[in-house]
Amino acid sequence: MNENEVMVALIQSLKEGKKPTFQKLVDELQPYDLAQQYIHFPRKHKNKFILYLTIEQLTDLIQELEDKEEQLDVLHKLGIEKSSKVLDLMENDDLATLLSDLDPEKIEELLSEMKQEEIEIVQNLMNYPPETAGRIMTNRYVWIPKKYTVREAVDKIKHFAELAEYLNYLYVIDDEKRLVGVVSYKDLLLAELQDKVEEIMFTRLVKVKVHTDQEEVAKLISRYDFVSIPVIEEDQTLVGVVTVDDIIDVVIREANEDIEKLSASGKAIDFNTKPVVAAYRRLPWLILLLLIGLVSGSIISRFEETLDQVVALAFFMPMIAGMTGNTGTQSLAVVVRGLITSDLNFKQVIGLVLRELWVGIIIGVVCAGLISVIAYFWQGDLVFGFVVGGSLLLTLIIGTLAGTVIPLILYKFKVDPAVASGPLITTINDILSLFIYFGLATMFLTQLS
Repeated sequence: MNENEVMVALIQSLKEGKKPTFQKLVDELQPYDLAQQYIHFPRKHKNKFILYLTIEQLTDLIQELEDKEEQLDVLHKLGIEKSSKVLDLMENDDLATLLSDLDPEKIEELLSEMKQEEIEIVQNLMNYPPETAGRIMTNRYVWIPKKYTVREAVDKIKHFAELAEYLNYLYVIDDEKRLVGVVSYKDLLLAELQDKVEEIMFTRLVKVKVHTDQEEVAKLISRYDFVSIPVIEEDQTLVGVVTVDDIIDVVIREANEDIEKLSASGKAIDFNTKPVVAAYRRLPWLILLLLIGLVSGSIISRFEETLDQVVALAFFMPMIAGMTGNTGTQSLAVVVRGLITSDLNFKQVIGLVLRELWVGIIIGVVCAGLISVIAYFWQGDLVFGFVVGGSLLLTLIIGTLAGTVIPLILYKFKVDPAVASGPLITTINDILSLFIYFGLATMFLTQLS
């Protein structure tokens, strides 16, 4: 059945009070699909939809809902007793995210009926700064003492299999709970049952500390193709793991944030954002760009005499400004992507700047040569073709360098390079291109007129 057919079948089972039929349908759904069904379900049937779900299914539903208000609404409908059971089953990192930014009274109300052990774990997670490994880690993983035999390790896996989020890696600790090694589930299966874990474990570990930025964690997991990475305190004590599913969420959020900055909005705007709110979030940057753009007008007015004498210059002006801004934005995107995915050293920075300089020169020579020929045949004036082509060559080189150097300078001063947004680069390049274009034309004005 497709999504619509599933929804119709679910509604029919609710109307007829056939809980077994409803459960059979829900059991076939992935957690994401269950959440999508709930989101699009008719409002009048949502309460019954929730009441027919098991605690485990409710947990999956809440963890898959992206809107915090929807999550809290479901918990409110469940009541304190049932919602506390759901919160006990939720991944601790997901629960910490849900509770963040809520009023202390609301947090206390939601946690009041949970198990004390779970409450302490969640509160510890919330004590770590946002967007760090400590905030997004989970405590649901399997650790084993290094003195265990393979048989003891396997027995422990069987006992905690239901609670662990991933069983790909088993983290090995010493008597002080310090991380000393890791062993894969595959290695355990291939080892002899009487072998010691410390004899087969890997001691060269990739790990992060609780205050490591989540972007750095994402880079490590991507670099080494891990499905999880251990998190330690300063004294090497193992306190949790960050799993790949949480990192995917981090990458998507970070990408959305960068897109918002690159589009000069700086804040989230989606399909559900109200027009007034969307306009309010975009206006500050746009007003700044408007004021900067006035400089373009003043440059044109300054060269009004040149434009009066050679009206044909106006024909190529938008093209030169547009190409320069576009080239700068492309270079900006390359730099931002490079800074996100890797740590650039001085040598790499110089290499990147030189590479983009050559890109600007190559593009400039090709485009300038083409437009010079077009301008020459259109006006029958070799000098005019030289002015148009020369201006385009210089502005494309400068535009490429601006799109490369500006975000690198911001990054050097600990400012997010995505702040050097496309519109800002475009506006700056507009000003430079107009100044070069009309300045060059004025220099050769006697030959043009």
